[in-house]
Amino acid sequence: MLVVGAAAWVMASSTERLGYSWHWYRIPQYILFLEDSSLIAGPLLLGLLVTLRITAASLVLAFGFGLVSALFRMSQSWVARILARGYLELIRNTPLLVQLFFIYFVISPILDISRFTSAVLALSLFEGAYASEILRAGIVSIHKGQWEAAYSLGLSTFHAYRHIVLPQAIRRILPPLTGQAVSLVKDSALVSTIAIYDLTMQGQAIIAETYLTFEVWFTIAAMYLLITVTLSSVVNILENRFRLVS
Repeated sequence: MLVVGAAAWVMASSTERLGYSWHWYRIPQYILFLEDSSLIAGPLLLGLLVTLRITAASLVLAFGFGLVSALFRMSQSWVARILARGYLELIRNTPLLVQLFFIYFVISPILDISRFTSAVLALSLFEGAYASEILRAGIVSIHKGQWEAAYSLGLSTFHAYRHIVLPQAIRRILPPLTGQAVSLVKDSALVSTIAIYDLTMQGQAIIAETYLTFEVWFTIAAMYLLITVTLSSVVNILENRFRLVS
């Protein structure tokens, strides 16, 4: 509360010196407005829904890319290890914005994929590279006795991963995976650069029309904060349930 109060005081002092006049009363109409006795979603809420769709699809694909890459890294096949290593080095050592532009302007016309698909693919590949190392660390942390027990029961490698190793690893890697999920939510703002009307793009359009710069950006920041806090709370509930089960 002290930090929030200090931040509010700094903003008020700064905007007063700039001669900025606040118009918060105009913001609600861009979230929800009443028309013919029914609530209609405003541009910010519509943009938020687009952001949620992109984030949800990217989260699922990022987990898939990360898991496959982690398994390839630990594979006995040198081809699989080289492919995984090349993917990780390429993605982690180049900016996300460059990858997004490359997929949209180069790959998209070849494969004839939409802006939305291009955005999801770029975000999932980028976050999947970081999730891969988290997943690999979680799998490696499982004691070799668990593997030996699985094989002694006649389980194949696939079933050992599915029933023994991954369920234990997921419990250990939930906190860092949550951090990557939060990062993905924030990184999704970059999709506005390829004209996807997500939350950030809708905010830019409103600012260009109304000049409500501070009000709109603070509202957008609060919406992103709401998403990330909700995501963190859900993961905390899952962690507590895992502890009770174990």
